[in-house]
Amino acid sequence: MSVRTIAEKAVEKGKGIVRLVPTWVPRSFCVPGRRIKLHPDDYYALGGARGGIDERWFSSTTPADNGPETAPGEGLSYIIAGADDNAERVLLRDAIDELKSEIIGERIWKAHGRWPMYSKFFDNMGPLPHHIHQSDEAVAPLGLLGKPEAYFFPPQVNNHGGDFPFTFFGFNPGVTKDEVKTALMNFTKGDNRILELSRSYKLTPGTGWDVPPGLLHAPGSFCTYEPQKASDVYAMYQSLVNDQILEESALWKDSPPAKKGSFDYLVDVIDWDLNIDPDLYRNRFMKPKPARAEVEMKAEGYRDLWIVYKSKDFSAKELTILPGRSVTIRDAAAYGLIVLQGHGTMGVWDIESPSLIRYGQLTGDEFFVTEKAAKAGVLITNPSKTDPIVMLKHFGPENPDLIV
Repeated sequence: MSVRTIAEKAVEKGKGIVRLVPTWVPRSFCVPGRRIKLHPDDYYALGGARGGIDERWFSSTTPADNGPETAPGEGLSYIIAGADDNAERVLLRDAIDELKSEIIGERIWKAHGRWPMYSKFFDNMGPLPHHIHQSDEAVAPLGLLGKPEAYFFPPQVNNHGGDFPFTFFGFNPGVTKDEVKTALMNFTKGDNRILELSRSYKLTPGTGWDVPPGLLHAPGSFCTYEPQKASDVYAMYQSLVNDQILEESALWKDSPPAKKGSFDYLVDVIDWDLNIDPDLYRNRFMKPKPARAEVEMKAEGYRDLWIVYKSKDFSAKELTILPGRSVTIRDAAAYGLIVLQGHGTMGVWDIESPSLIRYGQLTGDEFFVTEKAAKAGVLITNPSKTDPIVMLKHFGPENPDLIV
């Protein structure tokens, strides 16, 4: 059966909503925080050399870049066309290539010719090194895209805060480019002490941060929901974290070959004004904002909050359906979603948030909603008398509904 036939079958069966297979991604430099519901025996399902699984990717048409050991298709989301393990599957990326605007809408297809974002759970026990995601301009010579991203810390997956629930952003005002360059030049000498030039912020469940390209950040140990542009570029600017030395190759990752070895180039990649912004907290921190008047939403049986809203490249909502209520939710754009809490129905699908997932197991918690279905309205019913349904929804660029 052709890719197109399987994709059409899936869209038709789901009435415009397709079910996705869980996508697990390991990182060799990370220690899993064990909050993404993967079975305890499966965090190293791909072998110790690949590292622990500490990420689950959502609605991804972007392959993970994990070096030469990266498995084919790693990081890519699959649509499953049936209800059992033996049903046909097709990559979300390939389905969109075939059906185009029928899935993601004419606006996004014309502008991008692809689904240009994805989201993930990032779940690390400790902090990450101070690192940067390059801009489009910085990685254009490699034929890659830059990566803005954003963070939201869902309470449902933060039963503990990990080893270091603080994130460093940028540099202290007054730090000079020469100080940063000196730290980078000391990368192979042990601790290059770049973190001493930065400042940390305490992480709070139910809030988030906007992280444009060019902003240095050392993420803390919360389990993080991360909408981001469809890219996996980065460079590690900190040489030692949690007593673990990073290889020098991490410093030069995604640098054009002609620029490798140039510390001036690494400094130029930094968006300097952004990194020394004295109002960084005010400009980059995000508290949830109601999508409508809260009194009206409560009366109708739901609560819809913008949780990511400062980037033109993506946005995200937290949708809650109250116990015992049935609500039709309309959006102006296609989106992916992950169910965090509760169970019920969504269109023709049974939905539920599992307690524990085996590697390779199918779930009923992840879906992609076509633009046509989103505009027509998705009926969600919560049969529970006590437990809300809570889901996170990730949208593509320039969401027409986003007015905050």
